[in-house]
Amino acid sequence: MTSELDIYGVFIPSLAAWMLIAFLVCVALSRLLTFTGFYRFVWHRPLFDLALYIVVLGAVVSVGLPLTP
Repeated sequence: MTSELDIYGVFIPSLAAWMLIAFLVCVALSRLLTFTGFYRFVWHRPLFDLALYIVVLGAVVSVGLPLTP
């Protein structure tokens, strides 16, 4: 089992791919939270966004880990 993705001869760590997926999910979640007005209840938005990214990254890795060959 390798922990790298081979894209046209360029090896990319699978964690980098998972981080990109988590970033895209967090961008969508951030827009949704802004639209709903949730950020009015958040004391420190950058800290909340970082924590949200870490949680989403953990979810993406735990879902994606069994799918990797």
